[in-house]
Amino acid sequence: MVIIDTTVWIDYLRGAENPETHWLERALKQQRLGLTDLILCEVLQGISDRVTFAQVRDDLLRFHVFRTGGTDLAVAAAQNYRTLRQRGYTVRKTIDCLIATFCLQAGHELLHRDHGFDPFEKALGLEVVHA
Repeated sequence: MVIIDTTVWIDYLRGAENPETHWLERALKQQRLGLTDLILCEVLQGISDRVTFAQVRDDLLRFHVFRTGGTDLAVAAAQNYRTLRQRGYTVRKTIDCLIATFCLQAGHELLHRDHGFDPFEKALGLEVVHA
């Protein structure tokens, strides 16, 4: 399954055209797509209008939303952060560590527009969709 990151959902919902949103548009009808509860939260917290919030929430809940968090993921994400730091990479966002670690553990690919995931791909083998 391909997990769609917040960065792609936001661009898609805003009507931005880029390789990732074009890939998502094509994949909506052909591929199993999902997101994490953390991604759902990030997307929804950026919506100020009540009606739009409800519509986007309902649209995103049609996809498989994986529950993340918990002790095991927290420890694994912290370890991945430490490993990347030891290899000379700086990860700026904790949520990126959690999402990337979730994908690594579950064997999911990730579609994103965030360079924060690059070290996970380069050093830890995160499978990324290159649109």
